[in-house]
Amino acid sequence: MPQITRQGGKIKAPEAPRIPSVLRPAGDVELEDDAILKGLSFDGQTFVGLQAEAVEADGCSFANVRFTGTDLRQTQFSDSKLNTCDFSQMSAGDVSLIRCVVDGSRLTGSSWKSGTFRDARFSNCVATPGMFRHMKIYATVFEDCRFTGIDFQFTEFHNVKFVNCDLTGAQFGNVKVGSMRIENCTLLDVGGGTNLKGTTVAGPGSMELALSLAREAGIVFE
Repeated sequence: MPQITRQGGKIKAPEAPRIPSVLRPAGDVELEDDAILKGLSFDGQTFVGLQAEAVEADGCSFANVRFTGTDLRQTQFSDSKLNTCDFSQMSAGDVSLIRCVVDGSRLTGSSWKSGTFRDARFSNCVATPGMFRHMKIYATVFEDCRFTGIDFQFTEFHNVKFVNCDLTGAQFGNVKVGSMRIENCTLLDVGGGTNLKGTTVAGPGSMELALSLAREAGIVFE
């Protein structure tokens, strides 16, 4: 059973991105196989329905960029900021975010598989629903995100924190938790709650999670 408490479960904050103080405008730079994007500023570009493999983005800023329906494989974003971007319906296989900030972005219908989030921060993002399966998530914070129906099955969580998120209907089947804190989140109808051993839950969501656990155990309240 997960640890359900209102105090404790301190989680280390992720490292901030190391972005150069001066970035070059990306202009018409393409998102294509083996592209190396370094020290670039993207603003308003459209990468819709593209397919790209082995892209490396390092020390970049992405603002208002559309990745809608894009198919990315074996790609890494490092030391970058992604603000108000659209990742809806994106397929991301073995895509990693290392020391990245994702803010105000849309991930609805996106599918992330077998990648890594390390020292990442997601704020004010929407994924209703989204899929993050077989991921490895380290030193990452999800804050003020709407993740109703999100699928985290088979994912590993190490030093992860959810704050003020809507996790209604989230699926945690077969997850592995090293350390995780869920604070002031909505946890109605969560699936796979019995796999959350090693998680500290603070705030009103603790009772919601308890009810989900009782339901999984076949307990009926009258």
